[in-house]
Amino acid sequence: MVHRFAGPFSGWVLATIPASIFLFLTSLIAPVVAQGFVRASLDWVPAYHLAFSFYVDGLSLVFGMTISGIGTLIVLYSGPYLSGHRHQGRFYGYLLAFTGAMLGLVLADNVLALYTFWELTAVTSFLLIGFDHARQAARRAAIQALVVTGAGGMALLLAVLIVQQITGSWEISGLSGLGDTVRSHGLYPVVLGLVLVAAFTKSAQFPFQFWLPNAMEAPTPVSAFLHSATMVQGGVYLLARMTPFLGGTPAWTIWLTSIGGLTLLWGGISALRQTDLKQMLAQTTIASLGLLVLLIGVGSAAAISAVVVYFVAHALYKAALFMVVGTIDHATGTRHITALGGLMRKLPLSFAGAVLGAVAMVGLPMTLGYIGKEEMYLALANGEWQSVLLLMTIVLGNALLAGVALAIAITPFFGVLKTTPKVPHEGSFGLLAGPLALGGLGIGLAVMTGWFGQEILAPAASAILQQKVESHLTLAPDFGGLVPFLSVLTWALGVLVFIQISGLRSRLRRLDRTGISFDRAFDVAMFGLVRFAAMVTRLLHHGRLELYLIVVFLAFGSALIAPMVLTSGYAVLAQVDWQGVFVGAEVRPHEWAVLGLVLLGLVALLVSRDRLVAILALGIQGAGTALLFLLFGAPDLAFTQFMVEILSVVILALVMTRLKLDKRDQRPFEDLARDGTLALVCGAAVALLLMVVLSGPFDPRLSDFFTATSQPIAHGRNIVNTILVDYRGLDTLGEISVVVGAGIAILALLRGRRASR
Repeated sequence: MVHRFAGPFSGWVLATIPASIFLFLTSLIAPVVAQGFVRASLDWVPAYHLAFSFYVDGLSLVFGMTISGIGTLIVLYSGPYLSGHRHQGRFYGYLLAFTGAMLGLVLADNVLALYTFWELTAVTSFLLIGFDHARQAARRAAIQALVVTGAGGMALLLAVLIVQQITGSWEISGLSGLGDTVRSHGLYPVVLGLVLVAAFTKSAQFPFQFWLPNAMEAPTPVSAFLHSATMVQGGVYLLARMTPFLGGTPAWTIWLTSIGGLTLLWGGISALRQTDLKQMLAQTTIASLGLLVLLIGVGSAAAISAVVVYFVAHALYKAALFMVVGTIDHATGTRHITALGGLMRKLPLSFAGAVLGAVAMVGLPMTLGYIGKEEMYLALANGEWQSVLLLMTIVLGNALLAGVALAIAITPFFGVLKTTPKVPHEGSFGLLAGPLALGGLGIGLAVMTGWFGQEILAPAASAILQQKVESHLTLAPDFGGLVPFLSVLTWALGVLVFIQISGLRSRLRRLDRTGISFDRAFDVAMFGLVRFAAMVTRLLHHGRLELYLIVVFLAFGSALIAPMVLTSGYAVLAQVDWQGVFVGAEVRPHEWAVLGLVLLGLVALLVSRDRLVAILALGIQGAGTALLFLLFGAPDLAFTQFMVEILSVVILALVMTRLKLDKRDQRPFEDLARDGTLALVCGAAVALLLMVVLSGPFDPRLSDFFTATSQPIAHGRNIVNTILVDYRGLDTLGEISVVVGAGIAILALLRGRRASR
């Protein structure tokens, strides 16, 4: 609606929503620094001690501010980028819903609310990735992202339920101090595995990294937002949030450092293979996520400080570079780095934005990326062999990222101007504001190291570790240690990678001729799943109604008899004085009459040659049951039974007038014997079960509860009605839905038969 009335200015109007959230979260910096957290709660399901609660500490605050701040610029960027698109208003709706889901994820305190928002990010990202639904590639990428991250969501749900059973708390803040309880529990390996699956699928860790590059089928504003501050960072947030409760064990450290390091190198090397600028950035996002996971696995104060700094730095420069790439695509009609060159004079401001983002990605001094790189090197420069191995991995990974950053900032803008599908032209203010602002902010925050360290870094790191962490950030290099020399080595290797990038790309592509990849494996798995589903459908839904009924009643009889046999439930019948029961029973004449009526209906049903007579005989059975209800003091049940039988007989009779089913088919003796035996078994099973139930002592607790609460709680004197409508209202609603659905299906069949005539 806003887009309909505001038109080209709708981006500016809608950007006020995330901007207002950003300003509100900014106002919470002082309270969070002073007292550690701000919490708000609303009763959700009080009976189960569930509250819809939000918890803002240093960790959730830095994530929330990054999401809302970058989200504001993304909304502004989307206006000119999608200008004239007929579904631009829908895109704004999806984008703002995605923003809200991600903010809910990082701010939620209740673990079930966190899971709900986790799944909402998957659903809204599905809508955004598949926004251009007319293209098959976009639909495939959206489904792939939904399937992979949805599987992780199921793992997360199971994990939070187990943690709640272990700790008794639904609140993340309530888990404080219970880390030892969780880690010492026998189910800790299960919880750890489930959380890692959830985080690794969301944050595209090896071997689940294949879905993220395919998500580039989304419009560039989505790519910029998804890869910088949202969606994929959800897994990183989950691992950081779970560190006090699951971290500190050898399993945690080994899994996170090994998978994170492998993902870092995989993403960096895969980026060299690409020629599409968006794909190059997508692969570097995988590498950066692996780097964050690795540092969380290390778990020291310096490593966690590096996580916070690098998260902010990466969000700023990655969003800026994606926006620049989108502007290049918008201005030239291509994103392929081999088809671009000499754009610096045509797109000077875009070049400035690319340089600001690239220098932070390379980790040059005076940028926040430089501080993050120095922090991670400092965290591992302790001389232990494990740290040395991880340090070598990080240096190599950062060098690969630096080489790709140089290629993105230099190759499209320098050299001879190449012919492109569109005449190159500079982007509008809306396209340029984001890259320039984010690039400048990356330098500004580095200059304000004192404020950033005290107000942002220290509260976030303290929240992750659940202990006070002091900031020691500084722009001045310490030439007395190893860290500056590692930075120089990183830059030198990055320049070497940039110089040799064309040759490396060719070699890597020659190696990738096997046709085997995780992406293709996903297609094979999905194809196999579809074929398996088709096979099961052919097996179970073969269209033979008679066989359906046989299977249903076999399962029904087995479900009644097998548990009683396995648990020796029928043994109680041997202790009952059945002679006394039957001899002492007083059956009055009118009760014998009702019993005779039921038997008469049964005989008529069995011997009837006409289906209409069989329907009427079946109605006699139901009427007899209703009379028994009436005789034994249940008039309301009797009335309900009478109504059901009358409607059943009338409806079946009406159907008979539409279908030529006047005579019953002649069936062979084998079928009659089979069906008769099955009927006797099911009837005997029900009778024996009722006899077992009635032979035991009567437990009045449930009936007493309904009697005591029916009027004061459900406001009804008829207990049966209150049970149906209030106490088991959802069950009754389900029954009504089934009946209505069946009625609609029958009506459709009848109309279809009439149309065919």
